[in-house]
This record gives sequence, structure tokens and C-alpha cells, in this order.
Amino acid sequence: MALSLGIVGLPNVGKSTLFNAITKKQVEASNYPFCTIDPNIGIVTVPDERLQVLSDISKSKKLIPAAIEFVDIAGLVKGASQGEGLGNQFLANIREVGAIIHVVRCFEDENIIHVNSKIDPLKDIEIINYELIMADLSTIEKRIGGISRKVRSNDKEAKDQLEFYERIKEVLLEGKLVRLMEVEEKNVPLLGELTLLTAKPVIYVANVKEEELKDSANNKFVQVVKEISSKEQSEMVVISSKIEAELSELSVEEAKEFLDELGIKESGLDKLAKASYSLLGLITYLTTGEMETRAWTIKKGTKAPQAAGVIHTDFEKGFIKAEVVSYNDLVTTKSLLKAKELGVLRLEGKEYVMKDGDVVEFKFNV
Repeated sequence: MALSLGIVGLPNVGKSTLFNAITKKQVEASNYPFCTIDPNIGIVTVPDERLQVLSDISKSKKLIPAAIEFVDIAGLVKGASQGEGLGNQFLANIREVGAIIHVVRCFEDENIIHVNSKIDPLKDIEIINYELIMADLSTIEKRIGGISRKVRSNDKEAKDQLEFYERIKEVLLEGKLVRLMEVEEKNVPLLGELTLLTAKPVIYVANVKEEELKDSANNKFVQVVKEISSKEQSEMVVISSKIEAELSELSVEEAKEFLDELGIKESGLDKLAKASYSLLGLITYLTTGEMETRAWTIKKGTKAPQAAGVIHTDFEKGFIKAEVVSYNDLVTTKSLLKAKELGVLRLEGKEYVMKDGDVVEFKFNV
């Protein structure tokens, strides 16, 4: 499935401009049958230059990159946790995403009114975090109420769960984020089941003016966001929503020329994709052949059978072995046959831990 990211932010921070740029770049749904394109969902490809290189080697008929699903979280205003704006819709959407992209306004413009009449990234972030905390408090209180009956009947497992829930509640009441608390390994699955908003990893997006993007280090608002991101051990990228909007109207070649003219190495979308993979501990393995060259997204540390299961559950169930060659070795040898002859194509078993850039063919029997 596609990596799913929810975009949040106060009004007039550039969130909608960024999302509109994303939706203009979205891929055809036919390539991703698991996706339903709703008005508030944009699906874009993950930039990966290796795919074209492998496609040329294999003379592939089709090239399929990995995808990221961006969800525009509507109605996030002060009071959203109590249903202000489109609060309920916001909560339903955000619970489903793997991570949150928090867009923060880092530019001054007298023509664009700030919701709090002043550019203050720290306060903006605190407002949204408060809404997430309040929503999570409501969730955890319901869980505590629901499990109390089991505890009264001396259910040991329920008692342990209650203790964990109470600890989460205490963290939230202190105005802290759940993702920053220490969680014992045995409670990690339990935390996942709660789908708490403040437990989700965050990428802060500092949105600056077009002319400030190249020298964003001199932007005092960007520095504030950077400090917050560093304290929370989150990811951060600096973008200009305006530039992203302009890039969305251009072809790949025109976009590259435009970025070169601005003296910028990569688009905001590319930076977001990389930050997302880094934050969530994701890597890519590749398959290539005459029919298609394709990128597959897995967690770091995934073993070969589970990686095969990403393609199809039968591949995991009937896993026998994996033929693996590193991307660099395949580019050097120019063919799988040559890679085999030179001994750089390896046979790996069930305990093999996949690496980023592995080019694989799975052998299985069902």
C-alpha cells in the first residue's frame, strides 16, 4: 500500500496551496488499484532515479514507482477537538495516516491575514498540538472507562493495560505528546491499536516566500521551527508552497530548468518524500524484468519472506529463496545473467534482511 501522510495546519499557512500542487502531480489511479482518489487525497510518485536505469537495462514495458498518499486534513482550527470547523471529519481522516505533515507559516505578507494576527510559529504549533492532545484525551478516557469493568473482575491483562492507559492520560494532561514518552516493547502493539494523534510521527514543513527559499537559514521563523523539530526528534523540511504550485504546472524537463534557475537542488515534494522515508524507517527494494521495473516500500529490518509478501501474500507463504543483487552491482554488470556469472547475484534464504536498493526475484511455491 501507499505510504499515507496527513497534511495539517492553521488557516492561511499555505497548506491548501501545497495540497493543490500535490493533487496536480498525482498519478493515475489505475497503477495503484488499492487507492480511491477522493477530493482530499493526492497520490504522487516517490522520486527514484534508479528505476529508469533498471528499466533501460531490462528494456521494461512499464515503470512503476512507489507512491505516497497525501491526505488534506480539513477543518483544523482552534476548537477542532470539540467539533469546531470540520473537527469530526478532521479527526476521522487523521487517524488513518502513517505520519503527519504539519505546515507552519514562516513568511510575512500583509495581503494574507494570519488567523492570530501575528506570525508566530511556536504559538501556531502549540495550538495544533493542543487540539491533538485534547482529542487523544477523549480517546484514552473512553478506553479507561471501557476496561475498568474487566479490572474489577481481577483480569491481570486488563490491569496492565489500564496502568498503561493511565500513564498515557497523565502525559496528555501535562500537555505533552505521546510520541515523546517512553513505551515498553510489550506495550507498542497496544499503543498502535489506540491510533492516538499525538503518537504519530511528524514532519514540520516551514513554508517560506519564494525569494527566501534558497537562504532560508536566515529566516528567524524557520529557526524556531527547526528548534522545535530538533527537540521532538522530528523531521523538518523548508519549502515554498508558491514554488510547488508553479512546479506542478510544468513538465519534468521544465521543472528541472526552473529549479536550476532558482539555484535549488530538489522540489519540496522530493524533500517531503525523502523526509517521510527517513522518519518512518522505510527503504525501497526493486524488481525488474521485461514486463515492468517497480519499486516496493518496506520497513528497515524486513526479512526476505515478508518483503515478498508485499508483492503478494502467496509469495510469503510459499517463499523458497530470493535471488538478490545490489543495484550498483547490476548497473556495473548491465545484466542479471552477467551478475550471476560474476558471482554478485546471491541466493538468500528466510533470514536475509533486505537492504535499500536490493534488486530481487523471489522464488516461491504454493
